[in-house]
Amino acid sequence: MKKTRVAVVFAGGLLAAAMATAAPNIPRLKSGKPDFSGIWETTSAAEYDLEPHSGRADAPPSAGVIEGKTIPYLPAALEQKKKNFAARGNDDPRLKCWTLGTPRGIYYREPFQIFQRDRDLTLLFQFGHSVRTIHTNGTLHPEVTDNEFYLGDSRAHWEGDTLVVDVTDFGTETWLDRAGNFHGPKLHVVERWRFLDENTLEYQATLEDPDVYSRPWTLSVQLHRHREKDFQLIENYCFTLGYDKYYPVPQQGTTE
Repeated sequence: MKKTRVAVVFAGGLLAAAMATAAPNIPRLKSGKPDFSGIWETTSAAEYDLEPHSGRADAPPSAGVIEGKTIPYLPAALEQKKKNFAARGNDDPRLKCWTLGTPRGIYYREPFQIFQRDRDLTLLFQFGHSVRTIHTNGTLHPEVTDNEFYLGDSRAHWEGDTLVVDVTDFGTETWLDRAGNFHGPKLHVVERWRFLDENTLEYQATLEDPDVYSRPWTLSVQLHRHREKDFQLIENYCFTLGYDKYYPVPQQGTTE
């Protein structure tokens, strides 16, 4: 009887350990793949500056989101980054209302929405109303390209419950944050998307560009699902702000 009780307790301990390490109860498509559909947003300060920084007039303080803390720029590229930082109040492509690019659009401090089906994911960004497609149907990057894509060309596969996205074919007219961190046309990004729980995603992006960085480097942020009642994206066409100054939208209850 004593041995039986010990065996039961031991088996119960194994079961508890197995339950503790089991995959979370995450949403899935009918195919069984994780379903990332929803409206997501980070609470990190990555958009302001990927690297560690103290508080500035234009940025809250942050410990950074990069493995190893600093971006491994080549010497000439580091000088360009310094110039970008000095001119960030005017030269940030965000201020021109351009598409934010990949990966910046993911950790920009506005929500974005994912629509998912077996063959692709469609990402709709509130800022500029940009649309990005991540293909999951086994197709490859185009063989001929002129590197004009703000968001890159995204082709993905699954590694268990992790979506691995290979992104190539970039232009040069996007920054990585408001601090002037940047890339060149040879940028190659590998993203890894996975659930931490049903309402939290871990997003990692590894960037390499032989003309700008001395080695590949990785950033990581968490994305949180918006669950507020009636929450939705609101079109943020910031390039209309000049018109709004002279042609304000009539407020509810007025006839102007």
